[in-house]
Amino acid sequence: MGWSSSARQRGPASLKNLAAVALVGAAVSLPQSATAQLSNEEAARHSLNLVVAEPRTSINSLAALVDEGDPALAHSIITAMRFSWLPPGTLQAALEILAEGTYPADDPPQGWFDWVLWREQTTDVPAHASFPDFQRLLLATIDPRFLDFLPEGVDHEIRLEEIAWGGVSVDGIPALTNPDLIDAAAADYLADDDLVFGVEINGDARAYPLRILNWHEMFNDVIGGVPVSLAYCTLCGAGILFDTTVEGYDAPFVFGSSGFLYRSNKLMYDTATRSLWNQFTGRPVVGPLTGSGIELPIRPVAITSWANWRERHPDTRVLSLDTGYPRDYSPGAAYGEYFASPELMFPALLRDEALAQKDYVFGIRAPGGAKAWPMEAFEGGAVINDRVGFVDVVLIGDAETRTVRAYRRDDTEFAAASSSLDRLTGDGTGWTVTEDALVADDGRTLPREPGHVAYWFAWAGYLRDAELYEVPE
Repeated sequence: MGWSSSARQRGPASLKNLAAVALVGAAVSLPQSATAQLSNEEAARHSLNLVVAEPRTSINSLAALVDEGDPALAHSIITAMRFSWLPPGTLQAALEILAEGTYPADDPPQGWFDWVLWREQTTDVPAHASFPDFQRLLLATIDPRFLDFLPEGVDHEIRLEEIAWGGVSVDGIPALTNPDLIDAAAADYLADDDLVFGVEINGDARAYPLRILNWHEMFNDVIGGVPVSLAYCTLCGAGILFDTTVEGYDAPFVFGSSGFLYRSNKLMYDTATRSLWNQFTGRPVVGPLTGSGIELPIRPVAITSWANWRERHPDTRVLSLDTGYPRDYSPGAAYGEYFASPELMFPALLRDEALAQKDYVFGIRAPGGAKAWPMEAFEGGAVINDRVGFVDVVLIGDAETRTVRAYRRDDTEFAAASSSLDRLTGDGTGWTVTEDALVADDGRTLPREPGHVAYWFAWAGYLRDAELYEVPE
């Protein structure tokens, strides 16, 4: 696989700069013997110099890192590459020297984006022992609060070098906690075709418009008496509704956005322990809760049009525009260009090329396995009888509004009974599609299965053993 996306232009062959790097190293006459090794403190300081020091010191530090000859130091230079004033070709040359032999000789990574992909794939080259100190020093220059998440010696189950700054400070993307809601009739700011996250728990129906959540990426709320958080990663197209009550903990977890990313997926944090959590898996991955075994239960949520949700739930409440934050909540104001582009904003490997990286899928994680259905399978509206893991399921969806609901079906084969897909037939009777369950005319019920929409790169990246539904030709 090539390192560069076809949408990005390769730079000139950076091997031409190797001589320049060597000359720079000689010119500054770095006082170091051929066998000397940098201490972790020295390596961290040299790495930081690539970003914050004046020109001569930065060049001096780059030469010192290259002279060390340790491929592990490539991770520090990759991180610095995003911020450094040094010519990209010089940093590129340094990386090619340090990482020689870890990439195809005729196809080296080119630029920060591709080197981050190299880092994700090259797991046999861990970061240098100095990297955590360098990372802390660098992040402190952006927002000192980042150090709350990454104290010295922090426990972690993801590679610290793969934690990337997302371009905002801590809570720079502010979560909505217990936000104001209004009646459907008062929501004159919404158009019929605006998409919403629709949730109903214990008869309490709520709508959370995507055009608002695009700015906030998280809400903490109590719906039908149940504390929940919707963690919405705009970069990976996934809004996942988590039950935040965990056995053994006195209070429900409340989440915010850390400002960090991991493989183009947001790292959220809980306000109680300041642990970082993987948004896609609902697991703590850095900090005090690492290794706790917590995995937040997923609850059903549907993306649908405001008109459809309002028709199904006339008593629904919906987010007020009065969020307490000055934002432009008009359609497309946030991430409009990103959603329309086939490219990623931040690097992440496409681990399965069965679909394009930003194709939408609907995925379910069930006992015995996980499975994804391409959104195109629901074009024009569809009812699909299938199986995921040990569970027979029926999926009812419409690709136009990115709407999919899934239910346990046991051995029943279902078919559409209405053009709106609100009614099905199966096992000789009619069934009504509700948010909680399929309800048969004779009173039987089949419960809803939690699932969610995501971009394919994220689903395939985090659930590598999952099945993929083959759309009939």
